[in-house]
Amino acid sequence: MASMKLRVSSLQINGLPIGISRSELKAVSTQLTSLKLEKACSQHMRRPQRASSTRCVAEAEKAAPPRELVGLKYKRVMLKVSGEALEGSGTYGIDPSVLKAIAKEVAAASREGVEIAIVVGGGNFFRGVNRWDGLERTTADYVGMLATVMNSICLQSALEAEGVATRVQTAIEMQEVAEPYIRRRAIRHLEKGRVVIFGAGTGNPFFTTDTAAALRAAEIGADAYFKATKVDGVYDCDPVKHPERAKLHRRLSFREVMMNNLEVMDETAITLCKENNIPVVVFNLTRPGNIVEALMGNSEIGTCIECGNSAGGDGEEDSDYQEW
Repeated sequence: MASMKLRVSSLQINGLPIGISRSELKAVSTQLTSLKLEKACSQHMRRPQRASSTRCVAEAEKAAPPRELVGLKYKRVMLKVSGEALEGSGTYGIDPSVLKAIAKEVAAASREGVEIAIVVGGGNFFRGVNRWDGLERTTADYVGMLATVMNSICLQSALEAEGVATRVQTAIEMQEVAEPYIRRRAIRHLEKGRVVIFGAGTGNPFFTTDTAAALRAAEIGADAYFKATKVDGVYDCDPVKHPERAKLHRRLSFREVMMNNLEVMDETAITLCKENNIPVVVFNLTRPGNIVEALMGNSEIGTCIECGNSAGGDGEEDSDYQEW
């Protein structure tokens, strides 16, 4: 038996050889492994848990998406807000009360599970079409793009004050203040329940912010394009000049808009929406609750422009419709 032990294993303790069996060697190995595991666990328990906590929060955020609104007609939307709408009763800059009111409306819809992307104009600061002699159109358009970024950052701040996670992505890189525009990242933000604001238009001159909004709407797969204005929709005449006979149209077709040269949006934006089958809803942003009502598909909110004939007839309408 002794010779057998020596053949199995030969160890030395303090320079003296000893012999152990395979079963004894296995037991010692198991005990050593157990001690190593206990030591590792003890060290892990003493470490700060900040990274683990952050990971848990992220997993919980992923596991608990925003609540979906029952009866929701549009799940993901593009909201176009003109720069002039931010002026309020003023003639330049941003009216804080208007900015806060818009943020509250957007926040209310976002909390209900609507995925909202926003494009803001810059006309309250600068309009490329209103350039002066000596200023090239290209330069003026770039200045206008920077104006949209200023509005985007202000709207982001207002939304975050309402407790809504918001990201700004710009077509012109300025990483100190915003993310660069990346389509997949924008969609991921929307899926996580964040509001995404697109600044700097398309990043190219000669394109309006209406066209930029239509382009981004097509890229992110928006269900509808919401054009927020100061009026209730598209009228057949100016409701300010002719309040008694002005008629608000609830439904129009893209064909009617294009054939009658209706001043709803520029032709490029209208064409993008038409070719990608994205309905356009023109509505009054200043009326509380209008955004959520429009998202629910309330036909009494604004004017809906989509493919096909309007509810009013065969499309052979007068040519004096305007978004007044």
